Amino acid sequence: MRKHILTMAMVATAPPVVTLAQEMSAEDKLKRGEYIVTTSSCHDCHTPFKMGENGPELDMERTLSGHPESEVITEAAVLEGPWAAAVSMTNTAWSGPWGVSFTANLTPDPETGVLRDYSEEQFLAALRSGRHLGQGRPILPPMPWPVYGQMTDEDLSAIYVYLRQIPAIRNKVPEPLPPTATGN
Repeated sequence: MRKHILTMAMVATAPPVVTLAQEMSAEDKLKRGEYIVTTSSCHDCHTPFKMGENGPELDMERTLSGHPESEVITEAAVLEGPWAAAVSMTNTAWSGPWGVSFTANLTPDPETGVLRDYSEEQFLAALRSGRHLGQGRPILPPMPWPVYGQMTDEDLSAIYVYLRQIPAIRNKVPEPLPPTATGN
């Protein structure tokens, strides 16, 4: 009986998740977006690495600015044996059977930020469909859009709101390179 009463008390005091998300203040939504971006590995690919005292580390002066335009890559990596992919020193360019993909500039830079062209609805559609703007070219590996596409609308919206207010960084990321004749 005591266990039953305790369980009922916990259910009665636990706020419904949907209600919390719908009633989230603008400040809470921003914090939620920051939390998700920080804990869901967005920085791992969209913030370039630099070499630090202990090896590669995130270059937070270029937070979420994508593949550095100064790091020019014109062809795919040559892969042999069991290797299926290679990554650049900045961890922002990936080479594999799809060609070469470059991580996007997620900052709100009005000239070079990828989200400058996205409405919130298009951002959600892109992460649900794996296509730019929800209907364009495929979003290439290693972007784990099938995982992020499983997030709730509220969480994806919080990410969008957070990314729209981070400092803008001008950095024009190149278009992907097609696969080569060798399959890389």
